[in-house]
Amino acid sequence: MTRTTVPVWDPLVRLFHWSLVAAFAIAWLTADELDRIHEWSGYVAGGLVAFRLLWGLIGPRHARFSQFVRSPAAVGQYLRDILRGRERRFVGHNPAGAAMILALLAITAMTATTGWMTTLDVYWGIKWVEDVHEIMANLMIVMVAIHVTGVALTSLRHRENLVRAMIVGRKRAPSGTDID
Repeated sequence: MTRTTVPVWDPLVRLFHWSLVAAFAIAWLTADELDRIHEWSGYVAGGLVAFRLLWGLIGPRHARFSQFVRSPAAVGQYLRDILRGRERRFVGHNPAGAAMILALLAITAMTATTGWMTTLDVYWGIKWVEDVHEIMANLMIVMVAIHVTGVALTSLRHRENLVRAMIVGRKRAPSGTDID
């Protein structure tokens, strides 16, 4: 039986996602070792965040923040529904995923900004800037682990490979109580 699929994530959202994964991984792996590569991967990450913020305003439907960002109350309700095993399937980002996107964008922006600040004469060797940079990078690792766990849980619960969907851009068509 062939399932009907629908386009969800456009090529630029997918390219952004996997490019950010690569930029952060390279920055993380080169910290304190290969300064130039570390710095440039941080600049790439910062540029990607700027692009995603713009694309979240002008991009296609499922890329727009207005389509998937929900209130804190809606996110809390969705998380409670997960604990009860009755969360609804979203064709685009679910409320928890949307909150994670915002958190990851903010943390990436803070990491890139504080990293850039450490290259400026005015902040060179300033301990709090270096500390915030390191804290944000470590927080990113924690958030990525939570993100990957959420993707795995959602994939299992809804019998849908979200990693594949973020590669090909298509998901199972909505049915029943799914939210488009």
